[in-house]
Amino acid sequence: MIRIIQSRKIFLSFAAIALAVAIYALVAWGLRLGLDFTGGSLLEVSYTNYQPSLTEVQGALSSTDLSGIVVQPTADSVLIRFQENTEEAHQAAVTGLQELATGKDGVEFKELQFESVGPSIGQELKQKSFNAIALALIMIILYITLTFRKVSRPVASWKFGLVAISALAYNIIFTLGAFAALGHFQGVEINTPFIAALLTIIGYDINDTIIVFDRIRENLPKSQENFEDTVNRSVNQTLSRSINTSFTVLLALFAIFFFGGASIRDFTLAMIIGVTVGAYTSIFFASPILVMWDNFSRRQK
Repeated sequence: MIRIIQSRKIFLSFAAIALAVAIYALVAWGLRLGLDFTGGSLLEVSYTNYQPSLTEVQGALSSTDLSGIVVQPTADSVLIRFQENTEEAHQAAVTGLQELATGKDGVEFKELQFESVGPSIGQELKQKSFNAIALALIMIILYITLTFRKVSRPVASWKFGLVAISALAYNIIFTLGAFAALGHFQGVEINTPFIAALLTIIGYDINDTIIVFDRIRENLPKSQENFEDTVNRSVNQTLSRSINTSFTVLLALFAIFFFGGASIRDFTLAMIIGVTVGAYTSIFFASPILVMWDNFSRRQK
């Protein structure tokens, strides 16, 4: 029997330090919003038997009158983002980039994709993303409150819901902070796939936490131990299941991250971070917070 709850100060201190770093990254650097939220255009091109440098691409686009140009070379293509979203801007960029292949033997220029999003659509996507996350959190609180409504000793059902949401908020804030740091150092942008990843993380994380809480609910009526020891036994009973489930999910996510396409890499990275942090919070954060709340309530009485 691992004394997880009894050693809660260690686990919660580590969680607090990690959260402070994530909040600092989020406040200091902010999220690097992508095309879906800011509006603009994304052009992806490739060159057969040739990989132009960043300076060459920027030089080819210098005479196009495009604004906000961001060039991102990949393993076998070049991504170009710019603020204009008209067809004239698109053709101007293509014409400039084609010149890099002119006069080079065996080099063939190819346009792989072009996407354009208006500013109004970006604002609408931002609002809908926020609404989707808020609605998911409200529904989760209602679900946990109803599911644990018969639990009254010694922690009320609504406290289970609030603690679960606090663990979920921790996971979301940490993931946002991680992407703020990635955006600052690696230029990683936030787009709609990231919102989909957050919603998936919310569903997965709350499921992991509820499994632990459900075992606590089952053990409470028949336990002769105090609340702290009952919670610790419940966490230990679900420990191997939580770790094994998260580990198998992470194996699949890492396979997708390394061997999947670039279009879903940011989604997969967000999932990897969320699943890892969710496994930690469901075991070492949510249940200890529940016990600390109970101890605080007893001292107040």
